Amino acid sequence: MDYPQFSTNEAEARAQKRDILMQAKDAYPAKTDRTHKIGDVFTDFTTLEKSEDQITITGRLRSQRVHGGSSFATVQDQSGTIQLFFSKGDVGEEEFGKFRHLADVGDFIEATGKAFVTKKGEQSIFVSKWRMLTKALLPLPEKWHGLSDTETRFRKRYLDLIINEDVRNRMIARGKVIAAMRELCDGLGMMEVETPTLQPIYGGGFAKPFKTHHNSLDADFFLRISDEMYLKRLLVGGFDAVYEITKVFRNEGMDRDHNPEFTMMEAQVAYKDYKWGMDFFEEVYEHCTKAANDGSTDVTHDDAVVSFARPWKRMRLIDSIKEVGGVDANAWTTVEEAKKELETKLDKKKMHELERMHTLGEVVAYAFEELVEEELIQPTLVYDYPTEVSPLAKKCDDERFTQRFEAFCLGMEIGNNYSELNDPVDLEQRFVDEKKKEEAGFDEAHQTDYDYIDAIKHGLPPACGIGIGIDRMIMALTGTQSIKEVILFPTLKPQNQNTDS
Repeated sequence: MDYPQFSTNEAEARAQKRDILMQAKDAYPAKTDRTHKIGDVFTDFTTLEKSEDQITITGRLRSQRVHGGSSFATVQDQSGTIQLFFSKGDVGEEEFGKFRHLADVGDFIEATGKAFVTKKGEQSIFVSKWRMLTKALLPLPEKWHGLSDTETRFRKRYLDLIINEDVRNRMIARGKVIAAMRELCDGLGMMEVETPTLQPIYGGGFAKPFKTHHNSLDADFFLRISDEMYLKRLLVGGFDAVYEITKVFRNEGMDRDHNPEFTMMEAQVAYKDYKWGMDFFEEVYEHCTKAANDGSTDVTHDDAVVSFARPWKRMRLIDSIKEVGGVDANAWTTVEEAKKELETKLDKKKMHELERMHTLGEVVAYAFEELVEEELIQPTLVYDYPTEVSPLAKKCDDERFTQRFEAFCLGMEIGNNYSELNDPVDLEQRFVDEKKKEEAGFDEAHQTDYDYIDAIKHGLPPACGIGIGIDRMIMALTGTQSIKEVILFPTLKPQNQNTDS
């Protein structure tokens, strides 16, 4: 076949090639005859090379080099990349010409042939026939320079996945981590459940919600900030241990470790307390780290090697402020005394946050956040949080504090957990206190959920609640610095409103 002179504009040239393929009804077949994934070819290469059988692979064309009557190409699928060798004498002049003139990098193709090793020792496929599966009408970015803008990478994640192997590997690791988490929870006899995303009362955390309106019910609903309150209802209903891996939504700021839509694993386990929860939290992280890192529990972050092997360091929150932050918060007796000492430790912008705090517990928790949290690089469990910032946690013997722990590493929180408050009288008073905080301007105060109070009046067994941020977990386990790098499609400003796009 004689091919026309194609346009010098690449997009126009690809469109012209598509027209030729469409006329021949040879551009977008509905199925393929693939016999092997590329990764499987390499795994069984010795056997396939000795066999007389031909194999068929499929994938995206990543390179193409024509030399007279022969051509080398590389094809990539999710499992790997392999070299193809085309010879005009073997595939025929017409098919060779079609490949040479109509195939472009970025197209999806199917190739059938024999496994062989080139003179340079590269495992390859000697092609006997091929066909076009999908004609790509736009070219791929140049490998190293065509997709370097971070905003473009996130917005066009599909191109990012094609070009950047480290991005693909992170997302593969994410899938392995979630599968490993399910494996562990299921193995412990926990039941996976589903709870509402749209909730009439949001709860289970301190956060601003996304609000929407249900037209048929003529009622406002909120995208959940947590599924905790519904999981505890299931314990009231008689289940011993439940968990959910789900999306949650918080209408707040965005930075390196915050995205408004993120993934949580939350669990409720009856007849356990937060000490059991600490052991379980460590076990989950160790198990998932091994899944993501070929059995290793060590992860490199810049110059630091972070070990997720058990056991982790554990500190009472009040002690950590003295040990790490250099302030003896346990000696504070009044809010005024606490704020005065913090004036020497915090800048004026940070002090502004203290103005809306009216209890000693709030100031103690804030001192920890500002003086300690960023210093916790190795995995650490910090426990016994002030009662004023833990409305759903059971109190310790020292009633200033609750049986709550949070996990930290690399200067960020990676999970929030506690022995559940199951005394409805105490809980009602905690909700009253939260309402006062809301009226004082704390718009992240926990909402009063009267239906939940009614539920636990029927009896909530002693229980431990676990919350693990999946996205931050993937950051920690893959040496990643930004939460957007571990979410396939992170939240971005719509492009038509972004004047920088």
